[in-house]
Amino acid sequence: MSTATNNAATNVGATAVNTIGWLSASDTTIVVPVYQRQYRWDIGGCEQLLGDVRAVSAADDAHTHFIGSILSTASTSADDDAHLVLIDGQQRITTLMLLVAALHHTLRVDDPEIARELERVLVRDDDPDRTKLRPHRAWADVFESVVLDRRPEAFTEGASRFDDNYAFFRSQIRPGEAAAIWRGLKKLEHVAITLGADANAQQIFESLNSTGEPLRDHELIHNYVLMGLSHAEQSEIENEYWLLIEASTGDAIGSFWNHYLVMLTGREVLVTGGRGVYDVFRQEFPRLDAASLHEHAASWREYADIYRELLDPATSRDPELARHLTYLAVLGRGMAPLAMRLIRDARRGRIAMADLIGRLDELQSLVLRRTIAGISTDRLVARLCRAYADGADALTRAIGRITPSDERVRVGLKYGELPHPRYVLGRIADVDAAAPYDVVAAFPPAAGDDWSGDGVRRFADYSEDEQNSHRALAHTLGNLTLLEPDLAEQAFDAPYPRLREIARRSEVPVTRELAQTAVWNTAAIGARTEALALRFVDVWPRPDILGIDDDNLTPILDAKLRRGWPRGWQREFDYVEFRGEHWEVPDVRYLFNRVFTRLWADARQSVVDFNLRRGGPVYPARAWNGAWDQLAPDQHLYMGWDSRYMLTAVQGVLEEAGWASEVFVKYSYIGDAMR
Repeated sequence: MSTATNNAATNVGATAVNTIGWLSASDTTIVVPVYQRQYRWDIGGCEQLLGDVRAVSAADDAHTHFIGSILSTASTSADDDAHLVLIDGQQRITTLMLLVAALHHTLRVDDPEIARELERVLVRDDDPDRTKLRPHRAWADVFESVVLDRRPEAFTEGASRFDDNYAFFRSQIRPGEAAAIWRGLKKLEHVAITLGADANAQQIFESLNSTGEPLRDHELIHNYVLMGLSHAEQSEIENEYWLLIEASTGDAIGSFWNHYLVMLTGREVLVTGGRGVYDVFRQEFPRLDAASLHEHAASWREYADIYRELLDPATSRDPELARHLTYLAVLGRGMAPLAMRLIRDARRGRIAMADLIGRLDELQSLVLRRTIAGISTDRLVARLCRAYADGADALTRAIGRITPSDERVRVGLKYGELPHPRYVLGRIADVDAAAPYDVVAAFPPAAGDDWSGDGVRRFADYSEDEQNSHRALAHTLGNLTLLEPDLAEQAFDAPYPRLREIARRSEVPVTRELAQTAVWNTAAIGARTEALALRFVDVWPRPDILGIDDDNLTPILDAKLRRGWPRGWQREFDYVEFRGEHWEVPDVRYLFNRVFTRLWADARQSVVDFNLRRGGPVYPARAWNGAWDQLAPDQHLYMGWDSRYMLTAVQGVLEEAGWASEVFVKYSYIGDAMR
């Protein structure tokens, strides 16, 4: 006999609902419990939400936008008339409320009918003085004063994230657009998950947020690309493009999308602290319908095929290209975004193959020279991608400007540890990159007491200063050489006279040259370093231009935000170079004000055009409370943004003016360390 079982859930209910309809219900009142974290959405998140609302508003009536799940449980407090306790979804619901409030305050005079609908989202009919969403008591008063437009007249600074994000939404609602935004808001949907009285709310919250591995950027991109397509269209894109992209990039698919977007945008992609690659992808491809998707996907597949060659140069069809990609791979993948674009342009006939090889050589020289000189290679490739977009000559100038001089390289080689010794010695000796040569030190770094540089004195008899000076030069260019594996085995830890005999039998010219030196000491190491350094700068030359970036100036388009400041530190920047001027500005806020003030005076149309496209930060009136600066009698610069918005606005308006390439920031010591 079989026993029937009840498969219905008893403590959890989930229903797909229209978000605005759910919030507008007459009995909807939601409280955020004490244990919830503080409201943290920044302007970037608000910008994304507003973009989604605009996109779904412009789509046909069948399209909706899913904002995820909202988890709540019934209130059990006798002291609160809220009927729902919000367990998960606080950030999204709070931000939606701020957008609805900004829309309501914009429309309440011009369109009272829509204003009444918006008001039903914000407050209950029986209690118009309280908001339907009630944050933690510690900041509930601030939230309600913003949403109900009751901030005190004396208020001048953005006192909270509620103020900042509300001000952003107010600034972005363009004349005549409010009704369209309301239409988009009404097309938002979510899954309302309601817990029964016996459900363990904390355990379910942890299940939703903590267990399992979160979706990675490339998985989010995959879902985003296919979402909204029919099953047949999904299968077509999956089989013709996505599976081939995965096959080409393998485990490096996340790096591929990062490098592709750096190449596409000419901006570094921030990958820490969230889903940065996916967010940039959505910004670049805000709408992917079936008509445009094939064209984009074909391009992604083409670049993924090129990326496969960067990962494994042996798969390249061109032996010369494979050799130079092997060289470049030794130095890491940092230059992959530019290499991808160069290879594609060569294959499409836009540049000659010889020019491609020359560019790859320049990139090797740039990275290797900076490594030897002790200069970071981080955040370089985006600026080079931007330069290449302006032409081959611009790329040459950009590479030359940040490539250390011959003098700096020779000093670095003389006293510093040689990076990538097999690669460097192999190219100097002009031997096959795949040949199995070993790197051998003429003076062994861990020399024993019996080692000798002349066959007479034992190392144990050297003075302490002599021993230390030998050890200091053990890993420098002059002390290293290449040997065939069988000879290298014989040469291991051998006194120099013995090594000299072995070196004479080598087929490598630079190794046989080493055998011409009778005695091996620090003077011999220094002399050989100087000789090989002359060959080094010939193999890895620097473009013949003036103006080396020796002060580690960062182009404004590559500037990143600080993570925070220790007590007592006040400066983010040492200085800013603005078109040849030296500006003493301590941080992004001062830079934001000074750039917009200067451009208003010298390139006003750029500010006007940027402002029209972005919806701020310059407005004809001080339409809400906050920090403002006056550019003209009828033009005001809002200063209440967060640092991320301010930096983005500085970068955007300088690009609009065509001045971005002439503006650099020099981080303070602590600012540089905390980027």
